[in-house]
Amino acid sequence: MTRAWLFPVLFLLCGSAVATELFFQGSPGTAAGFLLVFVLLAAVNSPLIFPRSISAQEARRRSTVDGRPVVYWRPGCTYCLRLRVRLGHRARQLHWVDIWRDPAGAALVREVNDGNETVPTVVVAGRPHTNPDPAWVREQLSSSA
Repeated sequence: MTRAWLFPVLFLLCGSAVATELFFQGSPGTAAGFLLVFVLLAAVNSPLIFPRSISAQEARRRSTVDGRPVVYWRPGCTYCLRLRVRLGHRARQLHWVDIWRDPAGAALVREVNDGNETVPTVVVAGRPHTNPDPAWVREQLSSSA
């Protein structure tokens, strides 16, 4: 849990330090701008913009029932963020597993990626796909519905 919030907290601390320095140098407008940028960076890198994660076991069970893909991800991953943003509101239809919170999910990702925790790894109909194109994931979601 702590690792998931490491980047957002660092962004907030750094942004606050830079903004404080700029404020005391007499640039309150620039300080506010910098703080806003760092707050946005913290929000984008936080687990809050991703759908609620479930366990790998639960994701597999749900995927078997409804046929929807399972996405293995981790906070701070730019490729995971790209997938999430490009899927838009449809991302909530997928089953998301945070590999930093679920050891079984991390083990599965390592197993299918030659020992590496390469994410996003999307499992569709039991077949893993590492860092797939978001358009392809949308197609898989449409065909499972």
